[in-house]
Amino acid sequence: MKLGVLCSGGKDSWYACYRAMEKEEVACLISIRSGNEESYMFHTPNTHLVPLQAEAAGLPLVTVETAGEKEAELADLACAIRTAVEQYGIEGVVTGALLSVYQATRVQRICRDLGLWCFNPLWYTDPDTYMESLLAAGFRVVITGVFAAPFSADWLGREIDADALSDLQKYVRSHRITLTGEGGEYETLVLDAPVFSRRIAIKKAEKEYASYRGFFRVTQAVLEAK
Repeated sequence: MKLGVLCSGGKDSWYACYRAMEKEEVACLISIRSGNEESYMFHTPNTHLVPLQAEAAGLPLVTVETAGEKEAELADLACAIRTAVEQYGIEGVVTGALLSVYQATRVQRICRDLGLWCFNPLWYTDPDTYMESLLAAGFRVVITGVFAAPFSADWLGREIDADALSDLQKYVRSHRITLTGEGGEYETLVLDAPVFSRRIAIKKAEKEYASYRGFFRVTQAVLEAK
């Protein structure tokens, strides 16, 4: 089956893509660039780097921009998926949804209206198992946004390695965050993955932080040999 993967550039969408590629043909990536950093539906930090990731993975990319207005942004998503059907003949859509019923049901509704399958390979996966599998598979992931206590500015640009995962697990117990960030506590960017032929190297970035809320904005990045 030919699939299109909804790709934000973060760990969940790329791990879902990795899982999908093990069993099916991923024909393209579908990326939504939202102008609303408060979007209920879409990840926003550093989505301008998805084309670089697509190049690293050797996958075609369909990109659509949206103003990010609640519910209206779904029409833009439907347009992007429809374009992927027309250009690449996809028969289904893959998402990286873990827990968000809001996101999953809306993508499922669009797929149903277009006669497509909808796959959520990470749906309700055990958080610890998922995060450990992510690292074991060789994903390199950095945190690009924090939006809750107790995340300090030091987390911006920090790679999720074994030590960072241990700290996140402590936060789950002390502050009841979701380990995966699915509750909106943090956002990520994938720099390397098993499906990448080259890795992303960040050359320049800017940090913005105040009151447990911050962004790591990558302003320059290139592909390098692994």
